[in-house]
Amino acid sequence: MDTPVDVVGRVSALLRAVAAHEPTGARTSELARRVGLARPTAHRLLTSLAEAGLADRDAATGRWLLGPELFFMGNAAKARYDVTALAQPVVRRLAQLTGESAFFSARRGDETICLLREDGSFPIRSHVLREGIRFPLGVASAGLAVLSFLPDAEFEDYLARTDLIAGFGADHSADAVRERVATTRAEGWTVNPGLIVEGSWGMGAAVFDAAERPAWALSLTGIEQRFSAARRRELGPLLLREAHALSIALSRH
Repeated sequence: MDTPVDVVGRVSALLRAVAAHEPTGARTSELARRVGLARPTAHRLLTSLAEAGLADRDAATGRWLLGPELFFMGNAAKARYDVTALAQPVVRRLAQLTGESAFFSARRGDETICLLREDGSFPIRSHVLREGIRFPLGVASAGLAVLSFLPDAEFEDYLARTDLIAGFGADHSADAVRERVATTRAEGWTVNPGLIVEGSWGMGAAVFDAAERPAWALSLTGIEQRFSAARRRELGPLLLREAHALSIALSRH
């Protein structure tokens, strides 16, 4: 018997890939490579999505973008899922207090997705993170913060089935991630010492839901010179205080 084709899985993977390239869009070949599909298959699915209003194609560049129907669907679901109204003042306060770029990210399965960004007053900024970008758990400050506070069995299962080295290099080997998780659990906050882009540092703290599971994260990014050991000892407790307060607010929500 032939193995059934997971059309829904392919479509959702394509939509996530398109979202990762907003607002500039991506070509069919780029999206096909990202999700592991043959180019004709990706093009056929994207064309069907466009017909349904779930994708859009720029006539001038040929790049694919998210479609208008997703906006309307998102608005319909907003009342049940939107937590950014509670997180926005916290993220803004972090940016104002530190001068760095501050972020709020949510866990979605094996990834985190950035929902909010607020830039601080310091004129040199890191552009690794932006609203809508996704990273696997264990990558970037937010993803490491969430992964660090998962139960041990869930954490080890994730590492056993995930190859982070392929996408992010040897610094993301299972042993390297375990070491950073151990440090995070001891200190409470994460540190990303330029592991994605050299010179772009970050720190993060997990935000917990009503079941005390890490469902979101707050993070800060900036240039390496802004994250000295002394300043990290100031930023870490600040992140933890804000994350704790937001955890309480979101649990009540």
